[in-house]
Amino acid sequence: MLHIETDGPVRILTMDRAEAKNAVDPAQAERLCEAFAEVEQETSILAIVLTGAGDTFCAGADLKAAARGEFDWSKMLHEGPLGPTRWHFSKPVIAAVEGYCVAGGLELALMCDLRVASETAVFGTFERRWGVPLVDGGTVRLPRIVGQSRALDMVLTGRPVDAREALAFGLANRLVPGGEARAAAVALAHELTRFPQTCMLNDRASVLDQWALPLDAALQNEAELGMGSIAAGANAGAGRFAAGAGRGGNFNDH
Repeated sequence: MLHIETDGPVRILTMDRAEAKNAVDPAQAERLCEAFAEVEQETSILAIVLTGAGDTFCAGADLKAAARGEFDWSKMLHEGPLGPTRWHFSKPVIAAVEGYCVAGGLELALMCDLRVASETAVFGTFERRWGVPLVDGGTVRLPRIVGQSRALDMVLTGRPVDAREALAFGLANRLVPGGEARAAAVALAHELTRFPQTCMLNDRASVLDQWALPLDAALQNEAELGMGSIAAGANAGAGRFAAGAGRGGNFNDH
């Protein structure tokens, strides 16, 4: 089951398969694809929060379903087994992590722009024990987020990484008390929706685009996106600052 809620401009997607620690089977993967495709088409939705029900984010692929032959691995070269893990989203996605965020669950969290973790969170490539590969972006996104050395430590050993260590090396962006990850992630999502959207999304696009570009091309892309932001109203924003708004780093006045 996938619960879908709307909180103003924020869409909240909650994976709920309590019997399997929110592990993803093919049906759940399809639900995730449908939900994210819908969000991409809804102009009123500006940010997404992905979370898990109960005390677990996601335990990865449902290996019991895999053992029953329910996954069609022939599709793996063209799509992620856990759903939209190879998609490029046009809007910010935030993971709210409680408890285990492991194997494919870790890959779903890595798919997101930001990760809000509670003190109960545990990250890891636990599938290392069973010879199951990372095929939903883990070997690509993890080193890009935490660096190759730390990524290899996690990928080769499969060891659990607790929330404080994850925060220390950038796998988690925010750390909150147990049980508060969802509320904190939704609050963060709302914060993002209050900024001028064209500029924020263009800056986000430049950050994401630069991985595939040489330095000169990346800088040119940044400049072109920046020109689009200026055309969309950056001069007006600068004028508001000049008139006294937002002084002293005040983010409540923008």
